[in-house]
Amino acid sequence: MPGAGDKLHERLRKRSPDGRGNDLQAMTVQADTSNGRYKAVTEHNVSWAPEWASIEPGLQQAIQVVSRVLPFRTNNYVMRDLIDWKNLPDDAMFQLVFPQKGMLGDEDYDAVQAMLAKNTPREELGQVVNRIRMGLNPHPAGQMTHNVPSLQGRPLHGLQHKYRETVLFFPSQGQTCHAYCTYCFRWAQFVGMPEIKFESSQTEDLVDYLRANPSVSDVLFTGGDPMIMKTRVLRKYIEPLLAPELESVQDIRIGTKALAYWPQRFVTDADADDCLRLFEQVIQSGRHLAIMAHYSHGVELVPEIAREAVRRVRATGAEIRMQAPIIRHVNDDAKVWADLWRDGVKLGMIPYYMFVERDTGAKRYFEVPLVRCYEIFRDAFAQVSGLARTVRGPSMSAFPGKVRVSGITEIRGEKVFVLEVIQGRNPDWVYRPFFAQFDPQATWLNQLKPAFGEEKFFFETEPARSPAEAAPQPIPVLPN
Repeated sequence: MPGAGDKLHERLRKRSPDGRGNDLQAMTVQADTSNGRYKAVTEHNVSWAPEWASIEPGLQQAIQVVSRVLPFRTNNYVMRDLIDWKNLPDDAMFQLVFPQKGMLGDEDYDAVQAMLAKNTPREELGQVVNRIRMGLNPHPAGQMTHNVPSLQGRPLHGLQHKYRETVLFFPSQGQTCHAYCTYCFRWAQFVGMPEIKFESSQTEDLVDYLRANPSVSDVLFTGGDPMIMKTRVLRKYIEPLLAPELESVQDIRIGTKALAYWPQRFVTDADADDCLRLFEQVIQSGRHLAIMAHYSHGVELVPEIAREAVRRVRATGAEIRMQAPIIRHVNDDAKVWADLWRDGVKLGMIPYYMFVERDTGAKRYFEVPLVRCYEIFRDAFAQVSGLARTVRGPSMSAFPGKVRVSGITEIRGEKVFVLEVIQGRNPDWVYRPFFAQFDPQATWLNQLKPAFGEEKFFFETEPARSPAEAAPQPIPVLPN
């Protein structure tokens, strides 16, 4: 009887242009030759890269200064195949992975630069750097204060439960990435400050919590990037969720940038096939597997190996959903988004979310006013067919939940933002439209004021329920 891997390869052969499957073998050989093994590029070794000479001295200095405060990590594939080194500093992928001077305030930048110039002792420099980090709102939207669940009175570090149906799990071995996005709202995971880091290696805690909360249908493995882990490690986290006694868990999600930053993970890495067999195992258990893929720009889909990775993942029965925030200097252009969604749909992926850059880290360098986010979303949405209009946005993952800017209009002579909560701490808030005064400079929910003379938004006066309190109650059986 053929195994899961045999069935997977048979489907890949059927998808090959010549019907014989030769393209997969050729692709593997080509990828081995052109991309090789993964090699991380960080502040410690970036100056050894041949591309370093393409960066003018002022940019080199900025990379060295800012990377002492915010995390910097890229790799040989991104450097070689995704960045246009003739278009610095404006190239979108360069902006996406290389630190820029504007990511720090002038005073903070000058302070770190001066200390580096004087060879300040590491401990003294670290104190200044950590002070700067703590001023960058490392955990927005109540991540540390309101999202951590408990079991029998014990906080479960490494889990987050904000929405009734979905639990986030941060596997400890997955709290890094193949490359870091400079806008990443989870930058605090990567800077070596354990007190502000989410992680857990306790699958038992996750399983016990799911048993106690059968209203949870979705588990999202996140990070960092879970796909940085070897398959044998990833398997230890996922397989316990496939047990019959956890039939309430119907959807397993994996948040990842690997399809864009290291597609070799699914094509030529030593355990790529084993990874795909694990995906098939999830599907065969009767669960739905969703790969929540972060695609920030269409360039990430240009290399053939990136497209092959998508084809191989989809061949397992998993679906791939595309999401990313709108980022100034990277993708604040309607055509970029429309092209990305069209290319994604062509490959069988599902456009899912356009987010607003969160209020953390280097937000002021990347943020786009809400009015502009809405215009870009609307213009991109108008360019694509209905197959790509599965996307939702622009959406702010704010304290009350995912708040979408659904329009700008005039009501009773007042220009307003039309907003709605598309996922909320309190399920009663979902899809309740509300209005905020129009503010052309506002970039986040907390900068908006209620319209029509109201003092507060409804979610500021109504209590947010815990996920357990928000669980659906049994329907009473009425007597005959």
